[in-house]
Amino acid sequence: MAGSSFGTLFRFTTWGESHGPAIGVVVDGVPSRIPLSEHDIQYWLDRRRPGQSKFTSQRREPDRVEILSGVFEGMTTGTPISLLIRNVDQRSKDYDELRDVYRPGHADIAYDLKYGIRDHRGGGRASARETACRVAAGAIARKILGPSVEIRGYMVQMGGDRIDPARFDPAEIDRNPFFCPDARAAARWEEQLAAIRKAGSSIGAIIEVVAKGVPAGLGEPVYDKLDADIAKAIMSINAVKGVEIGAGFAAAALRGEENADEIRAGPEGPVFLSNRAGGILGGISTGQDIVVRFAVKPTSSILIPRRTITKDGRETEVVTKGRHDPCVGIRAVPVGEAMLACVLADHLLRQRAIAGGR
Repeated sequence: MAGSSFGTLFRFTTWGESHGPAIGVVVDGVPSRIPLSEHDIQYWLDRRRPGQSKFTSQRREPDRVEILSGVFEGMTTGTPISLLIRNVDQRSKDYDELRDVYRPGHADIAYDLKYGIRDHRGGGRASARETACRVAAGAIARKILGPSVEIRGYMVQMGGDRIDPARFDPAEIDRNPFFCPDARAAARWEEQLAAIRKAGSSIGAIIEVVAKGVPAGLGEPVYDKLDADIAKAIMSINAVKGVEIGAGFAAAALRGEENADEIRAGPEGPVFLSNRAGGILGGISTGQDIVVRFAVKPTSSILIPRRTITKDGRETEVVTKGRHDPCVGIRAVPVGEAMLACVLADHLLRQRAIAGGR
């Protein structure tokens, strides 16, 4: 199965299935002598972990990470870092009825058409359980980037309900289960999502991730543009159906004089008067904040009957039982942060190689 690795110099490969004994990731390209412990990784995994509120999957996974290689006496050695996360709360019997039934909106039918076999237990390799590995890799990427680069994600929309930018409060992000910077919006979403879950349905979301302190000059034109790699990284996340950077699709409604970020001379270099480009011009970072937004579809694992077919072509209906997120956008926030961190770490190492290690 190709496609389980991501990155160039900072490169990681994930493995494992949702209902297997464990999942894991091998991270290669990490420079030596970077302080790294399981605690450094666990902090970020805990933000993604299921079962932390009534609005996420009630699967009880501690997601405890184990470092198997690449670290000695608390420092990276420059060799591949292997991480293990054991699965401890699988309920495979919840999926017995899906052995020969394709869930609409899921990867079931696509996997069967491609491979002629699929793991029906929670989606196997297609499960969002795999994203825990990405978050672990992202924790290591953050160590490479250092404390000067801050990456923060949050939900800006659930369904058709958006936050009010005038009420944006960074302190609110960690005070509610939605990673929402608008306390009033979070209160509305709590009521809305409770009703959606009770009805056996689900809803989508839009996530914004901002990276501050990114140095200028990251990105490799023409085909390895920084924004191109970011878009690929984010689109590879389960359930993501759209990505935009900066003004994104809204730029299509702007005039040239509105969209172009004007520049003035500042005491420490160029000063941009706006950031509709999202911190990237010509595929290269400008030193401004990198702003990424992505749309997450509503999960197709719902209790409302949906029409489908069986593996042998019979028409039927399916109801997806088990433990599922009514809004997968919530736990996509730390995953989006992690993937942006991995892209930035990769391009930082590539830029250092060009600059002779400077």
